[in-house]
Amino acid sequence: MPTGLEVAYRTLIAVVVLFAMTKVLGKRQVSELSMFEYITGITLGSLAAYISLDTDASWYLGIIAIGVWGLVTLGIEFLQIKSKKARDFIDHKATVLIKDGKIMEDNLKQVRLTTDELMEQLRKKMVFKAADVEFAIMEPSGEINVLLTRDNQPLTPKHLGIKVAPEQEPQTVIMDGKIMDEPLATIGLSRQWLNTELNKLGVPIENVFLGQVDSYGQLYVDLFDDQIKVPLPQKKAALFAILKKCEADLMLFGLTTRHKKTKEMYEQCAKQMERVIAELKPVLHR
Repeated sequence: MPTGLEVAYRTLIAVVVLFAMTKVLGKRQVSELSMFEYITGITLGSLAAYISLDTDASWYLGIIAIGVWGLVTLGIEFLQIKSKKARDFIDHKATVLIKDGKIMEDNLKQVRLTTDELMEQLRKKMVFKAADVEFAIMEPSGEINVLLTRDNQPLTPKHLGIKVAPEQEPQTVIMDGKIMDEPLATIGLSRQWLNTELNKLGVPIENVFLGQVDSYGQLYVDLFDDQIKVPLPQKKAALFAILKKCEADLMLFGLTTRHKKTKEMYEQCAKQMERVIAELKPVLHR
């Protein structure tokens, strides 16, 4: 066989073997790889090059080597899943770098991290003062995670005692001008509903590049023609306004009537409406 064809043949085999091996070993980002997994990746690449270009050697020996490396890696990953001690030995433990605003100098030396590198990592987390850090830890992957002191943490609805509705994954129901039936069925909607919503917006399906439905059943569309502006859905705002108007009307009726029982009835209904609005406000004000 000519050398060129043999190299092409071996390269094709190496690509197939590497693809199969990566499917078996799973998918993790480079930043999440352990040291052994990083070494394994380099070794498998070198073995694949050996299979492709070393025409003087038997190509099947490279396949055997890749298989052995793959099996060893799978064995180590299985051991890590089953044993905490194995995980700590192979990937190392997480290391505390800052505690209560104090930098742990000995731990910095242990992970071979300079003060400049630590401050650089903190700045990437939008932290510019070590004293603002309650807790900083270097994970086995090398990433540094930071917990700010309570005074420096951003306010959330929980801090303010405000209840918010849970957020669910938006479903993409239109893509490249075509309706996606499976996401529609997932949220219990039909093509007829979708066409009705598009008619309300005055947009043909062919002009929709992307259409998504949020967890409250509101349709948002992005058009191929960027010059056309599509109004945002206002159903929740309109419903909130109607409820507030009902509350105001009930209070007004209670103030204007002279009949005692009727006044009490209106006031009671107004209080009930106020409670309903308070419960629905987190949903209607998203």
